[in-house]
Amino acid sequence: MADIQSIKQRFGIIGNDPQLMHAINVAVEVAVTDMSVLVTGESGVGKEVFSKIIHTNSPRKHNKYIAVNCGAIPEGTIESELFGHVKGAFTNADRDRKGYFAEADNGTIFLDEVGELPMNMQVKLLRVLESGEYLPVGSSKTMHCDVRVVAATNVNLISAIEKGTFREDLYYRLNQISITIPPLRKRKDDIYMLFKRFAVDQAEKYNMPHISLTADAREYLKNYPWQGNVRQLKNIAEQISIIEQDREINAETLRNYIPPVSTLPAVVDNNTGAIDQDEALFTIMQNKNDIKNLRNDVEQLKNVVASLLNHINPTAPLLLDSADTYQNSNLQHINEPIVNNTPYNSEEKEQVIEMEEKTPIMTLEQMEVKMITEALKRNNGHRAAAAKELGISERTLYRKINDYNIAN
Repeated sequence: MADIQSIKQRFGIIGNDPQLMHAINVAVEVAVTDMSVLVTGESGVGKEVFSKIIHTNSPRKHNKYIAVNCGAIPEGTIESELFGHVKGAFTNADRDRKGYFAEADNGTIFLDEVGELPMNMQVKLLRVLESGEYLPVGSSKTMHCDVRVVAATNVNLISAIEKGTFREDLYYRLNQISITIPPLRKRKDDIYMLFKRFAVDQAEKYNMPHISLTADAREYLKNYPWQGNVRQLKNIAEQISIIEQDREINAETLRNYIPPVSTLPAVVDNNTGAIDQDEALFTIMQNKNDIKNLRNDVEQLKNVVASLLNHINPTAPLLLDSADTYQNSNLQHINEPIVNNTPYNSEEKEQVIEMEEKTPIMTLEQMEVKMITEALKRNNGHRAAAAKELGISERTLYRKINDYNIAN
């Protein structure tokens, strides 16, 4: 146990929760092997700390440790980032470049948010894990590396496998050893210790008296569900330390920084019939993520609609009202064909209407394909520039190119 305590001190881990202690112990035990490790847990629990524990206690500790956030790299560049590229592989590739796997040779690579990897990259990652082989972008020469992989995710990969967004063979290859980090709400007795540590650190940093909590404040802190886990708790402790003049904090003051969570929906365990509030909270968090993704899709759709309307009538500015509905300042002329900003005369208008009636109506998918194809053509195949022109992310453009099989 003394070794575990020294590990905790070295990496700033605070708490004595049995699940946390077990996770640290597993990390130390597996460190001496070359087995792949999958670290799971909610966002904010400190998954990367465990990858560092594994690396610094392994025979590879004197070699490189590289951390990669898979969810933060655009889909179009992630292969080059991970495996490198050769000169001339794509536009602006003016020299050979090593990828993260080559840089981490004989060391450890930490793949955070591994559940966000595109399917084609999952295949390439599986090959590296199984044989150590990979191909830099634009090269036909197989390269080899000896890298220890530690991956982390806050996504339920079993559900992702069922949905077809994550490969089952990759999951089992990554999950040779599994480490699960408990959420903060499961470590109730550790919460006050963590808060106190963060408050003291902040006081020392800015040379001020540290704050303390009254009994009711400690109780409120202990029973709060902490969706953001340790990261959220740290932010709250630092905010209060800086803002509050009174150095003794009661529950009423605490509520100004962490207001009560609205009543959680009841989730009944099918086996016991008991209501699982933690599962309810997890459901809410998943719903929030779904809503966030939906909002991103809506914003991208708005941009597509704006581009379409601008393509139809460039002189009619688009306005967005408070209800997020598009209005066209020239809607009164929407049925009048425009040429050089001037309506047709009646004879020309009839000819145009006749032509429009003979022209088959394009589906939204066909219109998207047409817009993407034209944008790529105007930008000489440069996808980043085309994405910017279309008002969508480069990652979305790559996905649509693949979905619609658009030649580029």
